[in-house]
Amino acid sequence: MLNQWAAQVLAGCMEGSENLGGETEWIRLLETPPQSDWGDLALPCFTLARMLRKAPPQIAIELAQAVNDRNQGIRAVAAGPYVNLTFNREQYAPELLAGLAAPDFGTLQEGEGKRVVIDMSSPNIAKPFGIGHLRSTVIGQAIYNILGASGYTPVRVNHLGDWGTQFGKQITAYKHWGSDEVLAQDPIGESLKLYVRFHEEAVEHPELEDEAREWFRKLENGDEEANRLWAYFVKISLSEFDRMYARLNVKFDYTLGESFYNDKMQPVIEELRQLNLLEESDGAYVVRLEEEQLPPCLILKKDGTSIYPTRDLATAIYRREVMGADRLLYVVGGEQKLHFQQVFSVLKRMGKSWSEACTHVPFGLMRFEGKKMSTRRGKVIQLDEVLNEAVARALAVIEEKSPHLEHKEQVAEQVGIGAIIFGDLKNSRINEVDFSLEEALQFEGETGPYVQYTYARIQSVLDKGRSYEKGSRPVTSENADQEEYAAMEPLGDAGWELLKQLADYPVYLGRAASALEPSVMARYAIETAQKFNRFYNKERILTEQQVQRDVRLELARLTGERLAVTLHLLGVQAPERM
Repeated sequence: MLNQWAAQVLAGCMEGSENLGGETEWIRLLETPPQSDWGDLALPCFTLARMLRKAPPQIAIELAQAVNDRNQGIRAVAAGPYVNLTFNREQYAPELLAGLAAPDFGTLQEGEGKRVVIDMSSPNIAKPFGIGHLRSTVIGQAIYNILGASGYTPVRVNHLGDWGTQFGKQITAYKHWGSDEVLAQDPIGESLKLYVRFHEEAVEHPELEDEAREWFRKLENGDEEANRLWAYFVKISLSEFDRMYARLNVKFDYTLGESFYNDKMQPVIEELRQLNLLEESDGAYVVRLEEEQLPPCLILKKDGTSIYPTRDLATAIYRREVMGADRLLYVVGGEQKLHFQQVFSVLKRMGKSWSEACTHVPFGLMRFEGKKMSTRRGKVIQLDEVLNEAVARALAVIEEKSPHLEHKEQVAEQVGIGAIIFGDLKNSRINEVDFSLEEALQFEGETGPYVQYTYARIQSVLDKGRSYEKGSRPVTSENADQEEYAAMEPLGDAGWELLKQLADYPVYLGRAASALEPSVMARYAIETAQKFNRFYNKERILTEQQVQRDVRLELARLTGERLAVTLHLLGVQAPERM
C-alpha cells in the first residue's frame, strides 16, 4: 500500500509521468532502502534520466522538492541519484491497519480468466515414493496455491509414469525372479528389488534388455499377460501414492497416467506425417530441429514403439484442447530441459501458436545428506520414513517443552511434515537442495517450526488480550484523534517495520506468481516472523494504555492472519498451540 501511495504522489509531481507507463511502472521502480533510517522507500532516478535527459542527482533534487511541496505526509530527501521517502507514521499507520483488515487485502487479479494446467509430482509406477519426489510435489502444490491467490484458475494434474520401457524391465524381472506371495507382502519394496536386480543382471546378461523391449512391445500391442501384470503394478502403486499425498495434504484435479494418452498418440504421428515433419533416421522416425539448434526429436523408435516426446505431444494437445488450458506448466527436474525444448519446438513446428504458453518449471536435484538417490541402484530414501522421523522428533521436542499440550500427536504431525515442506520451499527451486532433517526441525532460524511457533505465540498473545476491555473506537484514519494517537505512541520503530512488512504482502505474492517461485513466499514468512518477534520483544503489547494496546493487538492479529495465509500458500499448516 505504501508503494501505491508513493507512486500516486510521485506521478503527480512530475510532468509527463504518463510516459513512464503509469502508476504500475512507478511501483516497479520503488525499492526498500538498505537501512531503515534512510527512509521507508527509495526511488532510483536512472530510468527517469533517460526519459528526461537530465542527470539522476538533478532529477532527485527536483522531485524531492516537489514531493515536500505537496505536503501529503511524505518527506522526501535527495541522496545522490535516489529520492528517499519517509511516511508520517501518525497519519499513515491507521490507514495501513484499516487496509490490512479489509476482506480483499492480498488478493490479486493478475490471472483473472486464465486457466493454468500444472503438471506436478508424476511419480513412476512400481517405484517407492522417495524423498526425491518431494520437490515436484510440494513446489507444484505451492505454485497452484500462489496462482490461485493471484486470480488464476489453476488445475493440478498428476502425470503418472505408468508406461514405457521400464515396464518391460519390470515384467522381465518378475518373470525371472518374482513371486506373487512375496509381492503381496511388500508390493512396492519387492517391486524395487526386482527392478534393481534387473539392472544388476543385465550387466552380465545384456540379452535381458532385448527381452524387456519385447515385453514392452507386447504391452503396447495388448498382450493379456503383460497387461495383467501392468495393471497389478499400477494398482499397488496408486494405493501407496494416495497415502503419501494425504500426509502431505496434496490433492489433484486429475490423475492421468501416460497410458491414458496411448490412443491419442497415433493422430499426432499422422499429423506430423501430413505436415512433412516426420523423417526416417536409421529405422526410427524423428522431427529435425536444426533451425532451433536442437538435436532431432525422436517420435518412434526402430521397433515402432512410442517414446516420451510422442506422449508429451499428445498430452499437451489434450490439455489445451480438452482441459481448456491457457498456460501449461511442467514442474519437472532441470535435467529434462532439453526434452521440453524439443517438445515445445515440435508443437511450434506443428503450427500450435499456444506452444509459447508452455513452460518448463525446472528445479534442482535433491540430495539427502550429500547423497544422490537412484532407483536403478536401489538407493532410495523413502519419504514415508523421513516423514515418520520428522514427526517423531517434533513430538519429542513437544514432550520436553510443552508436556501438557493438547493433541500433541496432531501438532507433531503438522510441525514435522511442515518442517520438511518448508525446508524444501525456502530454497530457490532451481538450486540443488542437500536436505538435512536436523536443520529443518530447528525451532530457531529460518525454518518452518520457527514460523509456526511465531504464529502460535501470536494466538497466545491474542488470548491474553481478550481479557482486556476492547476500546470503543476502532483505530482508523477517519475517526482517530491524531493528537491522542501520537501521544500514546501506539507503534515504535519495530511496530512500524512490521506494519510495512505486512503491507508488502501483495508485492511478494506478485513476484512469486510471476517467477513461479515459492521461495519468495517462504522468505516473506521468515521475514514477517522475525519482525514480529522483534516487535514482541521491544514493544510491550498488553499495556495499560487503551489506544496503544488496541493498536498493538490489532497489529498482532493481522500478523497472525498473514502468517497463516502465507503458510497455507506453501502447503504448511499453522497450529494454534505449540
